[in-house]
Amino acid sequence: MKKILTTFLAVSLSACGPTESIATLVTVKDQKVGIATENPDELLTVNGSIHTKEVRVDLDGSLAPDYVFDHYKGLPTANSYTRMPLDKLKAYVRANGHLPMVPTQDDLNLNGMDLKAFSLTLLEKIEELTLYLIEQQEQIETLKNALNSRADAESEKKTQPLIENPSEKIEN
Repeated sequence: MKKILTTFLAVSLSACGPTESIATLVTVKDQKVGIATENPDELLTVNGSIHTKEVRVDLDGSLAPDYVFDHYKGLPTANSYTRMPLDKLKAYVRANGHLPMVPTQDDLNLNGMDLKAFSLTLLEKIEELTLYLIEQQEQIETLKNALNSRADAESEKKTQPLIENPSEKIEN
């Protein structure tokens, strides 16, 4: 396997000009391939930048956050999800300095980022924000309607003639 990978990389890298020896650049250990590292910890570990046009991450059984909308529609969710009320969310953010279920900067520095898990968490947060906005818009529309009704009632009062003495109306 190392010979195949080394040959592939040698051909790929040969167009880049003089480079380190491919043998020192690639490490295969316990069926794990490392590029620019001597201790690969995954099937492919790269100690450096990767340039690509696309990255595809398979969910492989991970739960996409459609449960956020299921909960909103009153349907049962696979993971017993409940969206945090805004007042509790505000208190959580004030106390912790980050959103619930989102890793902190220290966590990311220490453990790196699981791209799949992080993407799904961000999608969950986007869906929650969307629902908060929908609910907020509904509240705004309700308040607008209440204000318009009150304004219409006030306007109607002003257009009615003012009768100070009811007996005057009877005589006319």
